[in-house]
Amino acid sequence: MAKNKTNGNGANLGFEEKLWQAADKLRNNMDAAEYKHVVLGLIFLKYISDAFTEKNQFLIRESNLGADPEDPDEYRAENIFWVPPEARWGYLQKNAKQPTIGNFIDDAMDGIERDNPSLKGVLPKNYARAALDKQRLGELIDLVGTIGLGDYESKSKDILGLVYEYFLGQFADAEGKKGGQFYTPRSIVRILVEMIEPYKGRIFDPCCGSGGMFVQSEKFIKAHEGRIGDIAIYGQESNQTTWRLCKMNLAIRGIDANVQWDDTFLNDLHKDLKADFILANPPFNDSDWKGELLREDIRWKFGVPPTGNANFAWVQNFLHHLSPTGIAGFVLANGSMSSSTSGEGEIRKNIIEADLVDCMVALPSQLFYNTMIPACLWFVARDKKNHKFRDRRGEVLFIDARKMGAMVDRRHRELTDEEVQKIASTYHAWRGEGGKYEDVAGFCRAVKLDEIRKHGHILTPGRYVGAEEVEADGEPFEEKVQRLTVELAGQFKRSRELEEEIGKNLAGLGIKV
Repeated sequence: MAKNKTNGNGANLGFEEKLWQAADKLRNNMDAAEYKHVVLGLIFLKYISDAFTEKNQFLIRESNLGADPEDPDEYRAENIFWVPPEARWGYLQKNAKQPTIGNFIDDAMDGIERDNPSLKGVLPKNYARAALDKQRLGELIDLVGTIGLGDYESKSKDILGLVYEYFLGQFADAEGKKGGQFYTPRSIVRILVEMIEPYKGRIFDPCCGSGGMFVQSEKFIKAHEGRIGDIAIYGQESNQTTWRLCKMNLAIRGIDANVQWDDTFLNDLHKDLKADFILANPPFNDSDWKGELLREDIRWKFGVPPTGNANFAWVQNFLHHLSPTGIAGFVLANGSMSSSTSGEGEIRKNIIEADLVDCMVALPSQLFYNTMIPACLWFVARDKKNHKFRDRRGEVLFIDARKMGAMVDRRHRELTDEEVQKIASTYHAWRGEGGKYEDVAGFCRAVKLDEIRKHGHILTPGRYVGAEEVEADGEPFEEKVQRLTVELAGQFKRSRELEEEIGKNLAGLGIKV
């Protein structure tokens, strides 16, 4: 039986699932990709209105001491968004049953953007469109109105963050393949963050989706009693609606970030940035990245990536943006560890021979909402002597985590907190941060470059730690058999359907088959 979904601290709020079911029911026939912005926009609006109202009531009580509840600077001084009268939740809820409620919400969003320049161009403003059922919209406002989100108590429990993150995950699930473009599962993000420990410096994600890497980085620093002001956040996202999600996701947590909207390959808006930490989950095996326009790009230090697959364009983009002592952790399809087509093997060889690969982690299947393609984590370091840690030059750590994870529903697996810690602490012990590192058969092994050369510069952990049989393309044998069986069954079904269709057409022409 699947376990209940939990937040990153292992706690379950108890109401988020009911809230999702009720909100999803109101969706009716609207596509999840479109409805996502309707719901998340309202949750954002409720949050900033709650925070404003609480401060407003405090200022009213203090008005005899000179406080001015209508002075926007009173709110901005405490990082609270100024909410104009037409955008306050009480006003919207009072008009929720009006047939023009969509116009009320659009006006509210316009007012908030007008009075808070950091949100300009970010909020959804198409609630008045005819396709959106206004009765259901009113019901959704009443539903969101039942949760406290922005008051002090709710903020201290991060209820808004947990609801928002839960909804992002549920929408990713509802959207299927497209969902992964804006959402990376929390357990994957946590491994990346726990392993590279972004305490202090510049953090960069050039394909940042809805900003989960940044959120987890901030949580990590708070959990370890670090100072949020010690990090500077930079990001870029090519999809405008996803960029808006990111801006809202960061704004509700008060995270200050320089996140730009445009294509990272065609228009790198952080061209001169050299980051201390890079965390990223780029699209797997992207064949439409416009590589033919970038054959002479300065970023291709280790070889020109093929136009039909952006994997090694991403890897080299990350390396290009790393500081002299920077480290990057990112997700890629398993093929990146072993592919030799279209020059990819040569690029990987050049990166390995430059001694930039620090650690490789093979992940279990069914972690992602958008793909069944097996995935892995790469960790690359510009300076493996690195001064902070032990000298790791000429050595790579391989971790095989494919047997980890617990099913949270029939289709999705999550890594537990203990498993995340096991992977991260293994890496930390190996690079000299305390604790004793030892090779563990079937799980981890430190390997010299000479041995990697003997394996043709293939980076699949199973080759080195003694795990299950692995095909040359890096896909586990059992998974490959299962995938091919499903694909062949689908092809057989389609051929039978085609045969029947041809028979019907011929019969219509009077030809007997």
